[in-house]
Amino acid sequence: MKLGNLDQQLEQALDTVSAVLSQPETYTQIGMVVAIYAIAWVVANRIRKYAPFLNAGGDEAGAHPFRKFIGRLGGLIFPILAILLLRISVEVSENLLSQGWLVQAALTISILLIFYSIIRNFIRNRFLASTFKWLGIPLLFLHLVGLLDGLIGILESISVSLGNIEISVYGIARVAIFGSMLFWLGRVSSRTGRDFISHQENLDARTREVAAKLFEVAIFFFIFLLLLQIMGINLTTLAVFGGALGVGLGFGLQAIASNFISGIIILLDRSVSIGDYVELEDGRTGIVRELNMRSTTLETFDGKDVVVPNEKFIAEIFTNWTHKDKSQRYRVDFSVSYDSDVRKLVEIIKEVVASHPQVFSGEDVPFEERPDCEIDSFGDSGINMFVEFWMEGVDDGKNRVGGDLLLMILEALQEHGFEIPFPQREVRVLNERPSAKRKRGD
Repeated sequence: MKLGNLDQQLEQALDTVSAVLSQPETYTQIGMVVAIYAIAWVVANRIRKYAPFLNAGGDEAGAHPFRKFIGRLGGLIFPILAILLLRISVEVSENLLSQGWLVQAALTISILLIFYSIIRNFIRNRFLASTFKWLGIPLLFLHLVGLLDGLIGILESISVSLGNIEISVYGIARVAIFGSMLFWLGRVSSRTGRDFISHQENLDARTREVAAKLFEVAIFFFIFLLLLQIMGINLTTLAVFGGALGVGLGFGLQAIASNFISGIIILLDRSVSIGDYVELEDGRTGIVRELNMRSTTLETFDGKDVVVPNEKFIAEIFTNWTHKDKSQRYRVDFSVSYDSDVRKLVEIIKEVVASHPQVFSGEDVPFEERPDCEIDSFGDSGINMFVEFWMEGVDDGKNRVGGDLLLMILEALQEHGFEIPFPQREVRVLNERPSAKRKRGD
């Protein structure tokens, strides 16, 4: 009896297939699908021809990350065009042919294929890729054939109530699936944004890093809000609670908030950058090594790190020695005796200082930046003189030029017979008064 029913069902299926194949509408739909794929292929090739940046060849080694991403998007032009044309053809076939099941099936298959292509080309994480393949594709298929609503109803019926909160299997699955998708999108967007920002050569390294962190925080904050919406949490209630919490934290974290905002201001106005030599109002100096959102780290020449709150750079006066121009002017003082030939000495000292490799000198250097030796004052023991010079960077640490110049000046003075004066004092002994002698004689 069962075999008879099976034979009967098989015969009915064969009759249905034969009837379908005998209908001219079926071949018309097949022709429409083939024509749509041909048109989409030609148009996609034309677009890639006139827009070379959309070619998937951007994946070669050394290509810009944003270029690679655009190249992968270019590979989706053909399936997207096919889907759009198939969607239009479904409406046309249903109105003109009174049936469009074959075009609808081609549309469903195209959507599944483009979803699989996106997973293969854009998702690098193996776990996420497997999740989307084995869970996302079946759910998408059920949605396209209209069976997903029934499955959702079954999952919603399986629920547990905890007070005023009702937890269903569908709610858990929805949060898990869409949460994974959102955080994956967040990671992709963050990584793409960081790569794009890191290739902006007009920004210094720390500015690029801080800008990338701000972009990452903004992306995941937006993703977090979307996830709350998916979970069904009322954002109005959350906003009221967040406002009350913000007022409470504002009094306790006022200094941290001030430093955070000051860090953003420093980032925008670029008054401090990595590598700048900074002198604070209290006299502490150092090279800027780290510029965080809360504080700035200065490295002194003796290897110590000075952590300075960012608000000090906003509320107090500081000196940035090397912000816009790394060139600096310094002077070295020395003394010679009064019987020295000062005019000859001046020329000798200029030549000696100009011979140092880190001192700006030569005909191509502006006259006002060349070494210059002058008289400073007339001292008690000799003539006080100084020599001014320009150099790249700060005269300390690795660039300790001043000490080298003092040694070179000393050697030059000794070589040419100039005397470095010592402190001189004249002592006069006055004769005692005669009245004092008589008194002692008495």
